[in-house]
Amino acid sequence: MTTPDFPWEILGLKVGHATDQDGATGCTVILGAHGAFRCGVALLGRASATRELATCDPSHLVDHTDAVLLTGGSAFGLDAAAGVMRWMEERQRGFPVAQGVVPIVPAASLFDLEPLGRFDARPTADMAYSACTNASSRDVAEGSVGAGTGALVGKGAGAAQAMKGGIGVGVAAGSDQLVAAIAAVNAFGDVRDASGRIIAGARTDSGGFVDVAARMQEGVVLSRFPIAREHTTIACVAVSACLTKLQLSQVADAATTALRTRITPSASAFDGDVVFVIGPSTGESAPLPVVEALAIAALERAIERGVRLACGRDGFPGLGDSTPDAGML
Repeated sequence: MTTPDFPWEILGLKVGHATDQDGATGCTVILGAHGAFRCGVALLGRASATRELATCDPSHLVDHTDAVLLTGGSAFGLDAAAGVMRWMEERQRGFPVAQGVVPIVPAASLFDLEPLGRFDARPTADMAYSACTNASSRDVAEGSVGAGTGALVGKGAGAAQAMKGGIGVGVAAGSDQLVAAIAAVNAFGDVRDASGRIIAGARTDSGGFVDVAARMQEGVVLSRFPIAREHTTIACVAVSACLTKLQLSQVADAATTALRTRITPSASAFDGDVVFVIGPSTGESAPLPVVEALAIAALERAIERGVRLACGRDGFPGLGDSTPDAGML
């Protein structure tokens, strides 16, 4: 299969953003173009803020998910899920009960309450409703939009040394399988390309890169900078194969490899990294190792694009005065 121009359309999904540029926050919704889907999840970090993750468990009564919400605003931003539920209920999409439906909307948030924006700026239910209304299968914006609006990377050396993070989309196609990933990259650590080279992260005063993971091993970062606790990379990976919730959760576990290879360090005590994996409830299945390999590749590309496009669009590589060499991004 060749990589298509509109992978979300082929996967039967739509993606919508709502952005508060002044407050430097926002949210991103992934929903079915025509109905619900199955969802699995993997939780990496130990500082997560989540909602309804239990519905993604293979043993849970609910077998279908109506939308996935990626949001800024830390735990406050999880309230935005009410807007997604309202949008779904108006269209009678949700888990059927006697008097109507209960939309199933698992969500994960990242910390963007500072330093770019205002602490009191959080994604609202109305923003999430708007994201659903404006969701598209074709025109999916990347960079400093949606849940990536206030994102930064390389915060392990302090906010002043950090660089801009954002939303990125990655696609991987096999002979008969398609996977698309969307990631909001807001990391304690540095982001690396496929060769292992740091492309965005904590900067030195001269404009080079600190290499947070290496300095952590030496204790330099811990002794020189106050360790910020405001991080988290959240992602949603969509697969074309029809898999069970258990299998989707296994793909999610495998997809976390992308965070560990492209973000160093990742899944720290100060990160709340979460990866959702969604797929159709009907259709052809596929060998799990194939889907896992494609999921890793797609998410790796999404993470890299999240920082490349955020830095390129904003012309805002970091918060300090120094600027990395042009060849670094």
